[in-house]
Amino acid sequence: MSKVISIEYTLKDANSNEQLDTNVGAAPLEFIVGKGQIIPGLESKVKDMNVNDEADVLVQAVDAYGEIKEEAIQTLPREQFAGIEIAEGMSLYGTGEQGETVQVTVKSFTEEEVIIDYNHPMAGKTLMFSVSVLAIREATEEELQTGVVGGMAAAGGGCCGGGGGSTTTDSSAPSQGGCGC
Repeated sequence: MSKVISIEYTLKDANSNEQLDTNVGAAPLEFIVGKGQIIPGLESKVKDMNVNDEADVLVQAVDAYGEIKEEAIQTLPREQFAGIEIAEGMSLYGTGEQGETVQVTVKSFTEEEVIIDYNHPMAGKTLMFSVSVLAIREATEEELQTGVVGGMAAAGGGCCGGGGGSTTTDSSAPSQGGCGC
């Protein structure tokens, strides 16, 4: 049987010590072990912890959001962004080759072209999570089938808001799965 683990965390860039995200004082991050709902480097440590355990978990880029891939940085004609007020560092969303939603970051731009980065904003970063395990329980059959913690009822009839996916538009949240909310 798979476990549902609820955690509270603060995430920092291990190199700069800059705080990137936290859910302290907010709803816990809940995930089903083995479903790929959080980054592998964090899940591999947390799954062996007990309720009330606290730990600092160092996660290398390869076990988090991956290394930076140079081929994921592209230069596109500015006219492809007609009607969009471009700013350096802004996130844009589009459709990938398989119809999936993809996020890109504007690296720089000129009057003629826009350089965009398809890498995850935290790609290449070594991450430090300060984690507290708040609860551990067995996953229900519905949770195992849907991948949504708390089931559809807890998610308000949809898949967002139930804990299975990130409900934030801030891509720095450590959730990797869920329903893409």
